Amino acid sequence: MPFLEELSANNNRDWFAVNKPRYEELVSNPALDFIGAMSAPLAKLSTRFEAIPKRSGGSLMRVYRDTRFSKDKTPYKTNVGIQFRHVLGKDIHAPGFYVHIEPHDVFIGVGSWRPDSASLAKIRCRIAEKPDLWRQVVSNKSIKRHFEFVGDTLIRPPRGFDRDHPLIDVLKRKDFIAIKRLEESDIESSQFFNNVVKRFRDGLPLMQFLCAALEIPA
Repeated sequence: MPFLEELSANNNRDWFAVNKPRYEELVSNPALDFIGAMSAPLAKLSTRFEAIPKRSGGSLMRVYRDTRFSKDKTPYKTNVGIQFRHVLGKDIHAPGFYVHIEPHDVFIGVGSWRPDSASLAKIRCRIAEKPDLWRQVVSNKSIKRHFEFVGDTLIRPPRGFDRDHPLIDVLKRKDFIAIKRLEESDIESSQFFNNVVKRFRDGLPLMQFLCAALEIPA
């Protein structure tokens, strides 16, 4: 975490070039170790999600920002993002498991963030057609205890859906992701890894619902 704070205060290419060995030692290498260790417990939850400990093209998200369409031209992300993607994630916008570590913002996530229009339509259709199944997901004891749903929401009902549908506020969602917020001190705990695995397990009902909506194996 201290390195990420330094990076936030010195977010420029010259500083990062000098400090890249420290980034690898303090950030990327521990993250890759975490990803590698997650392979076995993740496989016990589902064989459909991958833990790939690679610097590029794996579960560790790139430190380099895409600034082409952003007013913020700082070149580096000041967080660690780890995403355990569905094996079909390259072909469709599948849900995933996620760990986010950033100064003052640490959380575990499960679900679909910013799904493409086709995937979003399928998720909404399943909720509209099977409202009781969705209610079972959000009323699940583990999900209610540990997670909160976050993300963007439409102001008006989505086109093609009954504005009087009892779950219209859910159908307005543009993201279907639930997060478990953590303290910064939690990542230093010897139980951090095991707690992440537990939260992934707790989030399985949501993941299974979303996979069913997208007609992919969970």
